[in-house]
Amino acid sequence: MKRILQAVALLFFLSATLTQADEQVLADDIPIAHTPAGYWKTMPGSVLANCTEPLSEDAIDMRGMWIIVELVSGPANSERSIGNLQRIEQCGNRIVITAGGVTHDMRADGSYENGVNDIGEPSTNGRPISVAASFENGVHILRPKGVPITVERELQGDSLIWRYGPIITFRLERTRE
Repeated sequence: MKRILQAVALLFFLSATLTQADEQVLADDIPIAHTPAGYWKTMPGSVLANCTEPLSEDAIDMRGMWIIVELVSGPANSERSIGNLQRIEQCGNRIVITAGGVTHDMRADGSYENGVNDIGEPSTNGRPISVAASFENGVHILRPKGVPITVERELQGDSLIWRYGPIITFRLERTRE
């Protein structure tokens, strides 16, 4: 009888473990992240690390830590951004970009409602922003509400090209996964 009880207990434990391992963590299961008041000084931990939902069909896979290595075009003072890091996380159609003191969490569904609703980078002095995000023809496009420019990220080989309107373009390389 003791062996039967041990076997039943073992089966119960294994079935519970397998059920937990098979549970999918969706983008909707994870709370939306926002930039903290006063911005962050040390990059915070990952937001979507536990998400198991596959990327949406139209998404480009930008996941990883990226470093700005080149100013492709733009004013010379933009070179001060070389060496800056961006962490990009993705899950389903959700994207979290953490860089330069901000954490911008968005859905790439083209809506302002599900886009970035946070504060701008530090040079904006905490001005609220609303930005629609989408994937179009292999490009991640951000459309800030009320601003006639787009911010785009596109993979070209092993590089990530980041265009900030028609004025500034950077080339980034992946540093680590």
